Amino acid sequence: MSNEQNLIKKTAKELGMTYKELGEAIGLSEASIRRLATSAEINNQVVKSIEMFLEIQELKKELEDYRTIKRLLSK
Repeated sequence: MSNEQNLIKKTAKELGMTYKELGEAIGLSEASIRRLATSAEINNQVVKSIEMFLEIQELKKELEDYRTIKRLLSK
């Protein structure tokens, strides 16, 4: 699907990642990611992997924010 196809490109662009880096993050080769970025369809497993990766990235940022607040409050 077009929206799913854009998910690969959109994710890499938003996170400032190369296709190789994105592939390594979700367990796929750069060639697979490049193929999926131009494919008409992306299987559900890849979509879920990207969604989970994005959620993990958000949680890491949130955790860092909490750590920053904790450091500021403990001064």
